[in-house]
Amino acid sequence: IHNNSPGMAIGIIPEAGVNILELTGRVEDTVNWLNEVKLKPHGIYYHWVYDQRWYIKGAIKLIRNNILIGGLLAITVLLVFLRSLRSTIVVATAIPISVIGTFIFMDLTGRSLNVVSLAGIAFAVGMLVDNSIVVIENIDRHRKMGKTPFNAAYDGTQEVWGAVLASTLTTIAVFLPVVFMQEEAGQLFRDIAIAVVGAVSLSLIISVTVIPMFSRKLFELSGRGEYKGNNEKRVSSIAGFGNRIVGLITGIISHAIASWHSRVITVGTLTLVAVLGFFALMPKTDYLPQGNRNFVLNILIPPPGLSNEARKEIGEGFFKKAEYLIGKEEVDGVPGILHMFYVGSDSFMIAGAMSTKWDRARELLPLFRRMIFSVPGMVGVSMQPGIFQRRLGRARTIDLDLSGGDLNAIVRASGMMFVKLMQERPNYQVRPIPSIELIYPEVRILPDRDRLKANGMSTLDLGITLDVLMDGRDIGDFKQEGRKKIDLVLKAGAEDIATPEDLYNSMVVTPTGRVVPVSSLSDLKRTQGINQIRHLERSRAITLQITPPLDVPLQAVMEDIVQNMIAPMKEQGILKGVDVEMAGAADKLKFTQKALQWNFVLAALIAYLLMSALFGNFLYPLIIMFTVPLAGAGGVMGLRFLGLFVNQPMDILTMLGFVILIGVVVNNAILIVHQSLNNVRYNGMEHREAIIEATRTRLRPIYMSAMTSIFGMLPLVVIPGAGSELYRGLGSVILGGIAVSTVFTVFVIPSLLMFAIRMESVGPKPSKAKESVQ
Repeated sequence: IHNNSPGMAIGIIPEAGVNILELTGRVEDTVNWLNEVKLKPHGIYYHWVYDQRWYIKGAIKLIRNNILIGGLLAITVLLVFLRSLRSTIVVATAIPISVIGTFIFMDLTGRSLNVVSLAGIAFAVGMLVDNSIVVIENIDRHRKMGKTPFNAAYDGTQEVWGAVLASTLTTIAVFLPVVFMQEEAGQLFRDIAIAVVGAVSLSLIISVTVIPMFSRKLFELSGRGEYKGNNEKRVSSIAGFGNRIVGLITGIISHAIASWHSRVITVGTLTLVAVLGFFALMPKTDYLPQGNRNFVLNILIPPPGLSNEARKEIGEGFFKKAEYLIGKEEVDGVPGILHMFYVGSDSFMIAGAMSTKWDRARELLPLFRRMIFSVPGMVGVSMQPGIFQRRLGRARTIDLDLSGGDLNAIVRASGMMFVKLMQERPNYQVRPIPSIELIYPEVRILPDRDRLKANGMSTLDLGITLDVLMDGRDIGDFKQEGRKKIDLVLKAGAEDIATPEDLYNSMVVTPTGRVVPVSSLSDLKRTQGINQIRHLERSRAITLQITPPLDVPLQAVMEDIVQNMIAPMKEQGILKGVDVEMAGAADKLKFTQKALQWNFVLAALIAYLLMSALFGNFLYPLIIMFTVPLAGAGGVMGLRFLGLFVNQPMDILTMLGFVILIGVVVNNAILIVHQSLNNVRYNGMEHREAIIEATRTRLRPIYMSAMTSIFGMLPLVVIPGAGSELYRGLGSVILGGIAVSTVFTVFVIPSLLMFAIRMESVGPKPSKAKESVQ
């Protein structure tokens, strides 16, 4: 039934790798042609009920706008920090070149532009200027030393290109373990990884080629090659405020690294705060993001022995209860129903609806739940299918499998578990598969072996014969070149076998050539039983499919079921002889969570070894890696802060944010360590002076790159819309991690570095001739 009119339902399932937008367009053209040419003369019409184009196009449009807004915000931050339109233009060129280059890179690697890959590019927008910021800031510093535009561009780039290379390679390296993950998580991670790696790699090339060249040309055009020096009277209020902040932070760092006591206190206090914050605020985990599709689905489990007439009456009753919403925009605060359907077959019963308000379909769920439980003996599940859901009813669910050798014991244990869940957890929706009742009407045809033997038949022959009379039997296939294979099925006409008696009285031909009724070869027995027998690892099984509320993470539900449901029933002996396992999304969550934990460790190890090779030292990279736990605490804080405004679970895409942070937050520490070593080795500075000076000169690029990253990603987190629930949590983790680690790094890294840098020999001071303008 569709919108209270009888009909039939047809679903189109795309093959793997198909472009949904293109496929949907072609199918719609075909449906329109069928309606106009083939069906119209017969008074039949296909109603186009639902497709995902609106959601996909809305999500792509939103993220495209987010990329644009994020880019503009990042450029605004650059303008505030650099206080120079010329320098801002130079750095900003990295964004369009990298983004367009990433599109070409993804096309060459055979990847399509989808919501997830575009989100990866949007996340990279803030990071695209990081390398350029470091280079342009150092070029500007050398320019202020009185060097010519060429020498300032060359020396400034040469001085920091090692640090820029190291930070870029660590960002790229953390994605290596991720791309080999399997299941849905692996597909999502690969799209993000390829997009970010492509964009960041291009930004490295741009920072050491385009930026020096462009800055030199602009310096020459604006100043004709001569640097006039700074006019202190014209320093803006923003610059003055920035200088005071730099002076304050530098003073605090100077006191923090003054003695080993102060260094230990600084590192210990900030690390303890980060670790305690991480474990105290760490939320429970979830699986895939749910999304917000304009579709609600209800799976109905009718009482045993329901007739076709009763099924039809149930559907008509549903439409009568929802009639006041069908075709309306909104009624008493409840969104209207654009389309509603009901299917009441003998094998399954479902009902569903699409709302007139695309983003409020979830508000229809209470209505359908009331409708389901208004039918005596009816149980069911009402849900909003997730955007990654491919199988009916199997999305954000926990499958509780009860298996064993005794079907009666399994049914009894499943029934008691079902009742316990419904009574103690009324907010959980529970769907038994196939059933927890043994009272379904059942007809058994029992072979008479003596009669079969007399007619030259076996029990297998009789079974094949009955199979042909009912569902049919595959006897071969037909293959035409250029077309799909067609199965050839031998079966009786649907009108020939309407009742068990018709089957029992059907005439069959025996190998001896006689035509006899089935009744002469077997006996018919009416009894009761379960409507389907399922097996799990060769044991009979019943599954209780549990759908928790959206605001309760799957990990919390799993722990609740184990501790408060399974454990008490085991103690009472109810589950004796019955094995209980959790599967479905719960099983996938445990697998993905374990894989991500190892990926996190592997990504950290790869980043450490890579920096060890670049620095030629194993100790300095260890100091740099100390920023990772600081960033982890910030990521959890960011996610918790977002949770104050919207329901944002820690799903597997959000977990990926912690892996990405490894490659992002070490960049600031690399800058401080790299410049400190340069100051000691090549500028002849004492160890403490070298660290303070390195931190002072790198504070502006550190905070500039952090602010551009934060503001570049901010639209992804704060702007709602279609698809935003996919990447919102991931963005909050990265933003929080960058913000906290940026604040903590400038105090922790100098304090730790002070312990290790003393093994460096102080180099000679540069000669006056080198410092002068060539």
